[in-house]
Amino acid sequence: MIRYTLRCASDHTFDSWFPSSDSFDAQKARGLVSCPTCGATTVEKAVMAPAVSRTDREKAPQAARPEGEPTTPVTVMGEQEQAFRALLRELKDHVTRNADYVGDEFATLARQMHEGEVEHRSIYGEATADEIKALREDEVEVFPLPVLPDERN
Repeated sequence: MIRYTLRCASDHTFDSWFPSSDSFDAQKARGLVSCPTCGATTVEKAVMAPAVSRTDREKAPQAARPEGEPTTPVTVMGEQEQAFRALLRELKDHVTRNADYVGDEFATLARQMHEGEVEHRSIYGEATADEIKALREDEVEVFPLPVLPDERN
C-alpha cells in the first residue's frame, strides 16, 4: 500500500491510500479520486517527504517488570475525552440516584419486567456475562453502566 498526500485544484490537501502507483493513476483517470473537502476531482500528488525508517537510533531500554505482572492501558486525555468522561459520570450518577439497586437479582427482575410479571421500574444491579447475553437474546433492553477508571482504584 502507498499513502499519497494529494492536493486538489482549490489547494486542499488530504491523504489517501492506494494499492500501487498504477492504481492511483487509474483511479484518477476514471475520476474516482476526489477532495473530501470540496469534491473536486482535479487532484495531483503533493510534494511529500518519504517515510524512511531510521536504523541509527537505539531502542529505549524497557523497565524491568516482574514476570507475569500484567500491564494496564493508560492515556492522557484531551478536553473532548474529559468532557465525555464527565458525561458518563453524569449518566451513572443519574441512574444510581433514580433507579433501585437490586444486586444479584438484576437478571431475574429485568426478565420478569420484560414479560409483564412485575411492574416495570428503573433498576440497576449485577449480572454475569451469560445472564446479559441471555437477556439480550430475548430482546430485553439492558445496558452496562460505565466503569470509570477512578472507580477501579
